Amino acid sequence: MPGLPPTQLRLLHVHAHPDDESSKGAATTAKYVAEGVEVLVATCTGGERGSVLNPKLADDPAVLANIASIRAAEMAKARAILGVSQVWLGFVDSGMPEGEPAPPLPEGCFGLEDPVIAAGRLVAVIRQFRPHVVTTYDEQGGYPHPDHVMCNRITVEAFKAAADPHLWPEHGPAWQAAKLYYHMSFHRRRFEQLELAMHEQGLDCTVAHRDEDPYSYGRLTTFVECAEYFPVRDEALRAHATQIDPDGPWFAVPLAIQQAGWPTEDYQLVRSLVPTMIPEDDLFAGLRPEPLVPEFMI
Repeated sequence: MPGLPPTQLRLLHVHAHPDDESSKGAATTAKYVAEGVEVLVATCTGGERGSVLNPKLADDPAVLANIASIRAAEMAKARAILGVSQVWLGFVDSGMPEGEPAPPLPEGCFGLEDPVIAAGRLVAVIRQFRPHVVTTYDEQGGYPHPDHVMCNRITVEAFKAAADPHLWPEHGPAWQAAKLYYHMSFHRRRFEQLELAMHEQGLDCTVAHRDEDPYSYGRLTTFVECAEYFPVRDEALRAHATQIDPDGPWFAVPLAIQQAGWPTEDYQLVRSLVPTMIPEDDLFAGLRPEPLVPEFMI
C-alpha cells in the first residue's frame, strides 16, 4: 500500500447527514480532488428529521412537506461542486430531541441502531471502494447529536471489521484501510485566532460555534493547508439551502480573514498502519512515494 501515486489514492468520508460533508473537511476534499485523489462520501441518513435552518425557507410549506427529497437534491448539488462520489447508507434520521428530561429517540432511527450490526452497511462500502484513508467524527460526534455519535461508532467498527475476512463475508474480500482520522476543525484555538484577526481589522470579533472543549486542540495531529479551496467549501455549503443561512454565522468571518487567520482544516489521527510523523500536513502521509523518517505509529 505505501508508495501509491496520488491518482490511485482513495479517501472515504463518513458523515451523518447531507450538509455535513460541506461543513466538515470540504476544503480538504476539494484539495484532494484537484490532486486526482478519488473521494467518496458515505452519508448515513437522509436528514429527514432535520430542521429548516435557513429562516428564508423555514415557513415555506412546500419545503416542510418535501424536506427529504429537497435535501437529496441539495446533496446532489454539493457533491457536484466538490467533485466527489456519494453513497447513501439508508439509515433514518434521529432528529435532535430536546427537553428536560430529553424525550426518547424515535423508534427505528439511526441513533438506536446496534453499531456492530449497522456497521455492516459501511463494511460493504469500504470493501467495494477500498479507501486508503477514512474520516469521521470524534467520540462525541463533534457535537452530541445522536446521529453524529452513531456515525463515529459504526465507522470505528467498520474500519476494523472490513479488514477481518471472517466478518461480513457476504460483502466481499476484506480490505484494510491504512489510516483513520477524526474531523477536529471546530476547536477553540482556531476560533481565538479568527477572533484576533477580526479584531485587528476593526471588525466584530465574536466568532460563532466556539468549541466548549478547551482541550480539543491538544488532540490535533494533522493540519491540511487548504485555504485556496475555502471558496469551494462555501459554495458547497450554500448548496444546502435549507440548512445554511447565507447571511448567518457560518459566513460571518470574511473569507480573506479565514484564509489568513487559520488556513488549515484539522484532524486527529486515530489509527495508522503506515509510518508517519506527527504533526502531519497530509492525510496521506506515509502513503506517498517519499519515505518518512522517523517512524511514528498509533
